[in-house]
Amino acid sequence: MTDFRRLTGMLITTFGLILSTSYASAQQPDRGDEPGLIADDSYQLDPEWQKTVVYYRTTEAPGTIIISTSERHLYLVQPGGRAIRYGIGVGRDGFQWQGLVNITNKKEWPDWTPPPEMIQRQPYLPRFMAGGPGNPLGARAMYLGTTVYRIHGTNRPDTIGTKVSSGCFRLVNNDVADLYDRVPVGTKVVIRQKPEL
Repeated sequence: MTDFRRLTGMLITTFGLILSTSYASAQQPDRGDEPGLIADDSYQLDPEWQKTVVYYRTTEAPGTIIISTSERHLYLVQPGGRAIRYGIGVGRDGFQWQGLVNITNKKEWPDWTPPPEMIQRQPYLPRFMAGGPGNPLGARAMYLGTTVYRIHGTNRPDTIGTKVSSGCFRLVNNDVADLYDRVPVGTKVVIRQKPEL
């Protein structure tokens, strides 16, 4: 009988720990946006996510940006069947989208005003944050059409190659600055969830 009580006590304790751990995990903030965190510029991306020139077959004109959310890559189409490929972080499940837009604005070290929907999901976020090294939008932002979404830098380079954002596309600061310098306002941006066949 003593063994049965001990076993029952252990099961109740274990179940309680599991519940409290789950509750604690649910209460922790979304680690994808950390206002005030300064990016670690020495962070080494996995080769899969590093900027590189690749062969790329498409009917889109050079200068077009193609984002493949399933691959977590952004391609800047170049002449001669090539593209500059950048590793990106994309929207987490339920926040991925596709479509055709243009870059309507560009900003260096942009200010950040999280949209109301984001504040509702993540009430700990600031209502406004001035641009700078601790800003989650990073060093550059390119605004996509009339949406709330952007191609932007990040103060979390470890999120490149993951599904963590609320729908924006993030690059490490060096890569977003490189892309920013290569594309003008008006650039066509094609967002695809599945690879083109």
